[in-house]
Amino acid sequence: MFDAALIFDPVTRRCDCALGDDGDLLIDETSVTPMLMSIGLDRRAEPDDDLPEGVSSFLSPVSFTERRGSPCDALDPDGDLAGSRCWLLDRAKETETTRQLYAFWLAESLAWADRELGAPAEITVWWQRPQTLAWRVRIDAEEIEATRSLGGSA
Repeated sequence: MFDAALIFDPVTRRCDCALGDDGDLLIDETSVTPMLMSIGLDRRAEPDDDLPEGVSSFLSPVSFTERRGSPCDALDPDGDLAGSRCWLLDRAKETETTRQLYAFWLAESLAWADRELGAPAEITVWWQRPQTLAWRVRIDAEEIEATRSLGGSA
């Protein structure tokens, strides 16, 4: 794999392009950049997915925006969807079902690893503190860990 390298800041939960001392983009030969994109991009919601409270076609113009989706989807010749559906849990309650669904959607977004690298993603998701999920993803020797605050209440 050769991708423009991304740097992940777990505090702000944001990525930025990695630049060398000469100002040129750095190339990443590891699985880190594809992992970051798979987890960080919003995958298009399925027609039967419940949208988070406050997101509906009633509150926004009727368009594709309420179900989100990655611009990368338009470029994939096989029609594969990029990103994860974890955004659907932004207002979910702190339950075991929420934790399991988050882990399932992380696995869905990282399914490419097993197909392309022969190394399935190892995923761990736990409640770090009230309304905050923590997760760790490992593919081969590369690992990413972060947290995600959710807005629902038990």
